Amino acid sequence: MSLKFGTSGLRGLSVDLEGPATALYATAFARHLLASGIAQPGNEVLVGRDFRASSPAISAIAIGALRKAGFAPRDCGALPTPALALTGLARKAACLMVTGSHIPADRNGIKFYRPDGEIDKTDEAAITAAAAAIRAEETAFDAAQETADDLHDAAMALYDARNRLLLPADSLAGLRVGVYQHSTVARDLFVSVLTRYGADTVALGRSESFIPVDTEAVSSETTALLQGWAVQHGLDAIISADGDGDRPLATDETGTPIRGDLIGLIASRFLGATAIATPVTSNSGIEAAIDGTVLRTKVGSPFVIAAMNEAVAAGEQAVAGFEANGGTLTATPFTVNGHTLAPLPTRDSLMPVLAVLALAAAQKRPLSAIAAGFALPAAASDRLENFPVETSAALMAELRSGANALAAFLAPIGVPATVSDIDGLRVTLETGDVVHLRPSGNAPEMRCYVEARDDAAAFRLLTAGLARIREWALNR
Repeated sequence: MSLKFGTSGLRGLSVDLEGPATALYATAFARHLLASGIAQPGNEVLVGRDFRASSPAISAIAIGALRKAGFAPRDCGALPTPALALTGLARKAACLMVTGSHIPADRNGIKFYRPDGEIDKTDEAAITAAAAAIRAEETAFDAAQETADDLHDAAMALYDARNRLLLPADSLAGLRVGVYQHSTVARDLFVSVLTRYGADTVALGRSESFIPVDTEAVSSETTALLQGWAVQHGLDAIISADGDGDRPLATDETGTPIRGDLIGLIASRFLGATAIATPVTSNSGIEAAIDGTVLRTKVGSPFVIAAMNEAVAAGEQAVAGFEANGGTLTATPFTVNGHTLAPLPTRDSLMPVLAVLALAAAQKRPLSAIAAGFALPAAASDRLENFPVETSAALMAELRSGANALAAFLAPIGVPATVSDIDGLRVTLETGDVVHLRPSGNAPEMRCYVEARDDAAAFRLLTAGLARIREWALNR
């Protein structure tokens, strides 16, 4: 069985999830809810999904398992993860979201939510232990249940109402914005929200087959597509999201993607956050750009949420977080456009996208100029796909074996000066450049993040870093 918890939820091959594995983990989740007192028999559990071909079948299996475990599952259909999470918070109901986010279509996953928000690492361990116990019982699972999208419209209306409060009417008038619809569950909502705020909206690239879009490491093919559309349609920006609509994508007027951590920074300023949690992979210039406290974490929403909760416990009144993919979370209420925005401690894509567009509309400047004005260190990231987990583990073990091993690996690139091991190895070179090597927590991928003096230098450093990883893997 390929399933395991990563940086955000359970991930594995679709062929595994379309079988007993989903029933096993849905049952384990149900047992954890009951054993911990988080939920009671008969309580609702909301179930949503993305547009992957495997997601309806996986959702139906999960619904059957939850019903057998004594809960009242409600089918929310295909909708953005933040819409499902918001509805769960409003109804004080646990949630299960079937999605593989940005990973390839032959894979899928499940995200779990308690009635008060995302599960944490302690919950993950308890669910994993419960699954092992159930597997030992050799429990037989019932067939998938017939479902109907009985809460979809209500969940979407609640999420839409939240986003209606963010900006003044017609505040995006004068902007011509493309929406790369591909197969994200947020595609129609993006168009309707932007149109309502006065933007001239152009729908682009809608697909009925699933297209994986990684907003943290936008592929060169996707970038070329976006840049072509920007010129063809005379756009001020293009926006999109990943498969389940919790990680934003925004480009400038040339179609060049804006880095996710800059999107998160803009969103945090839009909210007026004074304490921000963000992973170590986010740009090192964030601290200087924020009038407040920045808490650095490991990669993954559970770690960002834990840091936000610590900030709230310490008395901070305006606490937000964002990941390097731009997904923005809130742990406290914020006053936005004269309205109170309730906490939503899970990644959201629509609010940060609106924050970026509102800044462009207010300043009446191209987004490329606005992005440059933040003067963050030039940064870039990418990943090697289909990179076996065992290989990445062996690489990291070797690099952690001593300073000489790390220096030898990086010799073609530069000389290490300082090293951080919060999540992966983040190496500052004697030149001041940064190379961060980290295995993905969600897929068989090896990621490389870099910072340098300018974009050209960052590109060269990223290319060299990825080439060095490939060379090591071929010669091991």
